[in-house]
Amino acid sequence: MNRLKQAISEKGVVISDGVLKVDSFLNHQIDPALTLEIGKEFAERFKNQEITKILTLESSGIAPSLTTALELGVPVIFSRKKKSLTLSSNLLTAKVYSYTKDETNEITVSKDFIVEGDKVLIIDDFLANGEAALGLTSLVKQANATVVGIGIVIEKSFQPGRDKLEQAGFHVESLARISSLKNKKVGFIEEMVANK
Repeated sequence: MNRLKQAISEKGVVISDGVLKVDSFLNHQIDPALTLEIGKEFAERFKNQEITKILTLESSGIAPSLTTALELGVPVIFSRKKKSLTLSSNLLTAKVYSYTKDETNEITVSKDFIVEGDKVLIIDDFLANGEAALGLTSLVKQANATVVGIGIVIEKSFQPGRDKLEQAGFHVESLARISSLKNKKVGFIEEMVANK
C-alpha cells in the first residue's frame, strides 16, 4: 500500500532499531483519509472470507478495524486492557505481553459479542512479536469461533511475529512490511499482493 508506506517514510520516527513511532497518523493522531484506504485494502484482501465480526485490541487497532468493518458491513469488537464496572462477568480473557510497554495486560471481551460459529477477522496496527494477535486468537478460540485471518497495518518483519502466527496456522496480511529500522532508516519488503 503505497500511501501507507509514504506516510511511514515521511512521518514515521525511528526511535531505535526495534521501535517505530507513527503517532502522527495512525495510533495517536489519525489520518482519516489514509485510514479509509486501509479499511478498503483489508476488505479487498479478505473479501473471499465469510467474515461476521472484526476483533481488535484497544486502542490503536480501533480506527483501521472500523473502516474495514464499514467496507465489509460487519460489527467491530475491541478487547479491553483495563477492567470496567460494566464489563466484569461473562468474559473471554487472555494475557498479552507488550514489549513496547514492558507490561502484561489481561485483555477481555464479553462472551455476548463473540459466539460459536462466528468467523472473525483480527486487525491490529502493529505486528512485532505476535503476542497481541495470539492473545486475540485465544479469545476467539475460547468462544468456539473461527479466526479467518489477521490483518496488520505495519509489520516489523525482522521480528518473529509473522512466523509465530503462520506456524500456528493463521493467514496474515500486512499492508506495510518493514525489513529494517537500522541507522534510523525505514526499509520495506516489496512484495506482490495476493488475492488481487
